[in-house]
Amino acid sequence: MGEDYTLAAKIRVRYSETDQMKVVYNANYLDWFEITRTELCRGWGRDYKEWENEGFMLPVAEAYCRYKNPARYDDLIELWGRVAELKVHSIKFEYRIVNASDGKLLAWGWTKQACTDSEGKLLRGEHAFYKWVLSVMENEKRQEQQADCLLTR
Repeated sequence: MGEDYTLAAKIRVRYSETDQMKVVYNANYLDWFEITRTELCRGWGRDYKEWENEGFMLPVAEAYCRYKNPARYDDLIELWGRVAELKVHSIKFEYRIVNASDGKLLAWGWTKQACTDSEGKLLRGEHAFYKWVLSVMENEKRQEQQADCLLTR
């Protein structure tokens, strides 16, 4: 996929996610965005449940989805994601939903999450989640640079 996207999960389209024509209903892409976010965090070493147990929440403040090609019943799809923007009070994830069999882009989009405490108050000062994501992003950038150095030798 490139462009620093990470493969977060592969899932098979279930019949319940489709309409009468066996095409995935549009709102299901937002569910797949959530799966991508959850699996990205898990892949980075901490899952949402841990953050919620510590009183940290990520409510969706904005969402956008652009549909390119239809996903259909029983297709195997890949959920790709990345952090596009990190601020102390918010985080923006970008997503690519791809058909695993032919690599065709099915949809792309983004969500912006607010960083709040368990009472819904926006966090403004540097906090543990912000520092953690920042360290993950810096580590991934270092690994990309090291890989680039090895390729140019």
